[in-house]
Amino acid sequence: MEIHGRCDSRFAKVKDAFAKNFAVGNEVGASFAATWNGELVVDLWGGSADRAGTRPWQRDTLANVWSTTKAMAALCTHVVVDRGLVDLDAPVATYWPEFAAQGKERMPVRWLLSHQSGLSGLTPPFPTEAALDWQRFCAALAAQKPLWEPGTRSGYEALTFGNLVGEVVRRVDGRSLGRFFREEVAEPLGAEFWIGLPESQEKLVAEMIPPDPAAPLAAQPEPGDPSYELRAALATPRVTPEIANTRAWRAAEVPAGNGQANARGAALCMAALANGGSLGGVRIMSESSVARAITEQCYGRDLVLGYPMRWGLGFMLVSKDLPLSPNPRTFGHGGWGGSFALADCDARVSLAYVMNRMSQGTVGDKRLGRLLRAFYAGLD
Repeated sequence: MEIHGRCDSRFAKVKDAFAKNFAVGNEVGASFAATWNGELVVDLWGGSADRAGTRPWQRDTLANVWSTTKAMAALCTHVVVDRGLVDLDAPVATYWPEFAAQGKERMPVRWLLSHQSGLSGLTPPFPTEAALDWQRFCAALAAQKPLWEPGTRSGYEALTFGNLVGEVVRRVDGRSLGRFFREEVAEPLGAEFWIGLPESQEKLVAEMIPPDPAAPLAAQPEPGDPSYELRAALATPRVTPEIANTRAWRAAEVPAGNGQANARGAALCMAALANGGSLGGVRIMSESSVARAITEQCYGRDLVLGYPMRWGLGFMLVSKDLPLSPNPRTFGHGGWGGSFALADCDARVSLAYVMNRMSQGTVGDKRLGRLLRAFYAGLD
């Protein structure tokens, strides 16, 4: 198996770990990238962009990163907060008046970002195509009654998160979240990451390969716990890997889960956060905004994911349950199937992993764990 790209000598074990993921049969195609002090120190790729093995994974190959996209949606929200356009403690309805329905008139913006809105799904269930219709989806969310008391516990907003925060951004800025992200973050940083893929980039996209249906789910409901997991799963428009392989999905803006990226692009976006809000002379937000974004909002068993989650404002925070790094100011977001984007403000590190062979779960898997261990060993 030939591994392409570059890797600084002190991170040689990362290349070995990347190669091992292929050698043990865990990969079809993948990329991994990392920055340190704002410099790209690892940029690797290999394998095939399709299941049949007819398209080699190239330097610029993109893949659907699912919920890793949420890190970019959160980042955009913090940009408008940093600019004074949004107050995290103000009611969502201040910016989105229709949102006040069903007792939500006082719900603060921060509860959207910390998955405490109670809006993890829609009732009655929506058809799948509704996820691709921005106005229809947002109207349904505005009219939706929370599935539990907001602000009391987190319940992962699997497909709703992007529209919830994205509509706030759109209302105060005028641009869609995908366009905002492209013009204010990705293009200035030179990052190959799209939310709403142009047709010109279609030829670069890898085929997503579904997880093994026999693999166990990440978590099961605890006895006696309300079945919010089931309610959310039934209510949210259902998306499958097969749908993700369509042009309609890639072209739409679904900031909760349809970002198309390679690891280098995702790592560059996170590098701005890892380095106090700027990268290569491009300032995305203030250092104080980064600090606010990673302030713990809640920590406990997530009603939808089914296991303990420590949430900041839009980001998964390092914890004993999610040991991403030895450093306390580490955060990021994972995507269904295994992708992940991470920033470590203490080590001034960012990294990202993107692949097309999916596993179960949304917070990384053993492939990512192998890469994380190898990378941090290189810092010692």
